[in-house]
Amino acid sequence: MKKITIIILTMFSFFNCGPKKTNERYFSWEEFTKNFGKEMVSAEDVFNNMSKSGLKDNCLTKMDFTFISNKKENLQKLAKFITTHYPYSVQEIKKYGKLWEINGETNEIPMTANNLLYWGLDMYKRGYEFDSKLDAYGGLFDPKDQKFPIIDNTKNNYYFDKGLDCYNKGDLSAAIFNWSLTIQIDPTDPNAYYSRAIVKNELYTWKSALKDYDKAIEIAPKFISALINRGGLKDENGDYQGAISDYETVLKLDKLEPEEKQQAYFNLGNTYLNLKDKNKACENWNKALENGAKYAKERIDEHCKY
Repeated sequence: MKKITIIILTMFSFFNCGPKKTNERYFSWEEFTKNFGKEMVSAEDVFNNMSKSGLKDNCLTKMDFTFISNKKENLQKLAKFITTHYPYSVQEIKKYGKLWEINGETNEIPMTANNLLYWGLDMYKRGYEFDSKLDAYGGLFDPKDQKFPIIDNTKNNYYFDKGLDCYNKGDLSAAIFNWSLTIQIDPTDPNAYYSRAIVKNELYTWKSALKDYDKAIEIAPKFISALINRGGLKDENGDYQGAISDYETVLKLDKLEPEEKQQAYFNLGNTYLNLKDKNKACENWNKALENGAKYAKERIDEHCKY
């Protein structure tokens, strides 16, 4: 039986809000968001160059990478995080002029265009979190001696569970790798699409995450957690009517868990607030509170005083 990690999306957009901005950072939030698209293009270029050298999809490939920062302690903290949460190795930190640099190497990654993209975004995100920049990366492989993961029906649950383990450890990209292998083996597994959508959204690719939620719900129309998460994602990105539709679909289902009903009403209230309909917002927050969502009282106290 597959164990599913249920994550409810918070009701704000990371790119719109983001961390507090400060002039003291080496790698600012503004620079992070400005160069996000360039990172996606860079990953595509690296993969295309590897493909031209004979790389085949899912070839197990180690990536080397370089981070830079203006403070040694930034890279020390990043190195500790990486070696704790990822099966990677890192070398000693070195100084070049006014900057510090650290190099490392990954474990074997089943290389595809999407996997390289999400690995690159994962490292880009981790670098930012420790005020460091992902400066360069590349993969070495022998086109005449390529190795591949086993892909057959006996490995479906193995890759799903491995993806969950990677996610719980904080290795976001590896979670995607393994759930993508799960989907390759069984394209009708809604749990793999749902789980992968969560991580894609954490790596700021909400449109791709939305497609995975769509697929999970297409396969399993009563997938409550997927409906609630998709509603949250639609709300974050301005599709308020789509969000309302997802929450109302949940509330029409039978045998809802108390937490599911609470979250659907609470999120529905948030969406109506975004539509500037305070009456309906308060109505749904009160229903959330009536069903045990004590956290709804803060919204009621703030917005529902008549």
